[in-house]
Amino acid sequence: MIQKRILITILLMTATITAGTDDVHAQVDPRAHAIELLKSTPLIDGHNDLPWTIRTHPWHPGSVEKFDISERQTGDTDIPRMRKGRVAAQFWSVYVPGEITEGFAKVQLEQLDIARRMIDAHDELQLALTADDIERAFAEGKIASLIGMEGGHVIENSLGALRAYYLLGARYMTLTHNVTLDWIDSAMDDAKHGGLTDFGREVIREMNRLGMLADLSHVSPDAMMDVLDVSEAPVIFSHSSARAVTDHRRNVPDSVLVRMRDNGGVVMVTFIPAFVSQKVSDWDKPFFASLSGVHSAEDYNQARAKYAEGNPQPTATISDVADHIDHVRDVAGSEHVGIGSDFWQSGNMPEGLDDVSKFPDLFAELIRRGWSDVDLKLLAGQNTLRVLREAAEVARRLQKERDPSTVVFE
Repeated sequence: MIQKRILITILLMTATITAGTDDVHAQVDPRAHAIELLKSTPLIDGHNDLPWTIRTHPWHPGSVEKFDISERQTGDTDIPRMRKGRVAAQFWSVYVPGEITEGFAKVQLEQLDIARRMIDAHDELQLALTADDIERAFAEGKIASLIGMEGGHVIENSLGALRAYYLLGARYMTLTHNVTLDWIDSAMDDAKHGGLTDFGREVIREMNRLGMLADLSHVSPDAMMDVLDVSEAPVIFSHSSARAVTDHRRNVPDSVLVRMRDNGGVVMVTFIPAFVSQKVSDWDKPFFASLSGVHSAEDYNQARAKYAEGNPQPTATISDVADHIDHVRDVAGSEHVGIGSDFWQSGNMPEGLDDVSKFPDLFAELIRRGWSDVDLKLLAGQNTLRVLREAAEVARRLQKERDPSTVVFE
């Protein structure tokens, strides 16, 4: 009997040792497990529009000091909640609407100024330009702050301007916003070029040479394919979801997800309700069609409240977002999925993802679905770190092979 008990004990110890992560998930609270995982792996969010919110704030527009994110703010983003949400690195979007009438370059420079002032004003934030910078900030307990431009209209058809923005810290450029440009089609506007023009191809080649990531969120499917044909570096989608799950023009078709495997890029799944819930998307279509000229979070919220009178909005959930993450992993692979929340102070996010403190809840949902620690770490930030390093390596090679492009738009 004693020998039998010893044998059972040995078997149980062996089973415990070899059970692996999945059994640990079953025994530990999923949210607690998510928080522990994010203490050792940097969580990188691909898109947050806070600089535009600061610019358009109705009481103190453009004032980083008065919009003090070191304290709790009324919207969805501030440093205390970023800490609670285990955010290690944030791409701050320096968004410029394609519909504005003032000079694009002027507004882009002002947006870069706001983002840089915001980063400099807070000791908890640390400017990051490389993957090494992100890891260094993470080790020092800082929130790595990267900059991404949203809308290729801001280069005003100038490769010199593109290079200048890179020198000012921009590390990705979303090739369009909601307006088709002279050289590339937008997903939310009429297609005029069938994707990229010759000048558009030169933009991608120069971005590759610089080491600036090409962000395909907002571009048409034909443009996505054309960029994948041209780019020698991995691309990103900084804030898009899966079109097979929610049929919205801003989402990524499966045919493009499949090509991400060979490109090596990352699709950062967004939280925007209309992009992750078909019910919300169908409800939203007339609303978005009426949004011309609405750019501030305050105006957006007022317009949405008016539209919802007598027409209550359906609700998206954290489970909807997880469905998109599952789908991108299933089609593109676990090495090609990331997080791109698109928080922007709108107060309109899925239930359970109300603000930047809620990222661990999303990881907890994935843990409940059986995600391994290996895949969770890839999703959190390892995929994005790899893309940044691979793009930098491509840039080093191309800078030895060719000079800055002098092609002029005609």
